[in-house]
Amino acid sequence: MRQEEQLQQILEYIVPSDELHGKWLNSLSMMENTGARKISKYEHPVLSDIIVLKHAAEEARHAYYLKKQIGKLQGIECPDYSYPYLLAPVESHHYLNMLDVEACRYLKAKLGLTGRELKHGAYLLVTYAIEVRADMLYGVYQEALTKHKSKVNVKSIIMEEEGHLAEMQRMLKDFHPDWERLAADMCAVEDRLFMTWVDAVSKVRLS
Repeated sequence: MRQEEQLQQILEYIVPSDELHGKWLNSLSMMENTGARKISKYEHPVLSDIIVLKHAAEEARHAYYLKKQIGKLQGIECPDYSYPYLLAPVESHHYLNMLDVEACRYLKAKLGLTGRELKHGAYLLVTYAIEVRADMLYGVYQEALTKHKSKVNVKSIIMEEEGHLAEMQRMLKDFHPDWERLAADMCAVEDRLFMTWVDAVSKVRLS
């Protein structure tokens, strides 16, 4: 089964349920917030350019925006990112953290990078893989929202994620001449981690 089809099936029972939908939104918010914090941690205290600042700000805004969308659901509160308020909490936390670890291992083994160069390369590859995923995930999610006439929408996020992807491609071209192979390898790693997360979410049911 194609990933899009599996995600569509999952969203068919998540979106109509305010309880599950709230946790879904909170899980996405948590992952966007994790991304924002990782970018902030990566930033150089002096040599931080406008693209990195923009990216960190927009990831944080996405986290806030998704959190605010929960208020459109009936009687649902997800005050923080504690496990009871997330779908597949272990896998949701594991997904981005492991992608970061795998990117560093890959760049050390493949290119022999260390220090700041390693951090920069990992930032580029991880962010690229996440933006490719976001393009698919938010697109499928918005289709489900439209189908079920939900008050929630993620159209503004979709537009910004498309801009992020183009920026990461430009930065990767400057990073390495064989950037497409590096990006493809990292997307394959992300694909495996994403499917672990999707499989875990697919097992979640109403409490």
